[in-house]
Amino acid sequence: MQEQLTKAAQHLSTRDPALQPIIAQAGLANIQPHQNYYAELIDSIISQQLSVKAAATIKQRFLDLFDSQLPEPQAILAKSVDDLRTAGLSGAKAKYIRNLAQHIIDGQIKFDHFSTSSNQTIIDELTAVNGIGEWTAHMFLMFCIGRLDVLATGDLGIRNGIKALYKLPTVPTPSEVTAIAKTKGWHPYETVACWYIWHSLDNQPKTN
Repeated sequence: MQEQLTKAAQHLSTRDPALQPIIAQAGLANIQPHQNYYAELIDSIISQQLSVKAAATIKQRFLDLFDSQLPEPQAILAKSVDDLRTAGLSGAKAKYIRNLAQHIIDGQIKFDHFSTSSNQTIIDELTAVNGIGEWTAHMFLMFCIGRLDVLATGDLGIRNGIKALYKLPTVPTPSEVTAIAKTKGWHPYETVACWYIWHSLDNQPKTN
């Protein structure tokens, strides 16, 4: 991954002069993929629209329902929505987690195929789960699987960062973000370009 991130930094510095000083200041992007796919998606659902502290508290209460262990999908489905809500989950999030578990059991999400699946295939599988949208799927591809060519078009931080970086009069739309990335030559390192834009804002990915 370090070699790929080095190539990405060199590519982006050459193709997009506006990113060059950010890359020089930040160094290599900090992207550390892992294979805890199931845990990552549970965390994503729990954390939606919550502060880091509140999400951590609810996650621990959720795990406490299962003897402090990450439950298998079958164990989640053995709990009712009301059972899951005792951990502090909203009714919607409890349903989302159960829906994720059902998709895994039914084979509609195939974690063991993700390493060879296209970005779009993974996005399609994930967004078929209630409560997982395109933004979450993009973050999963970028920071969990470590795909280096994902453009987070729906992220407000990216859109604000692009507005500032290129001195645009208004915040670009998702389609305009796509056009800008193409014009600036970010492919095949769109994920890394996004990381540097977040870094320029000292910001974290967030939805609009």
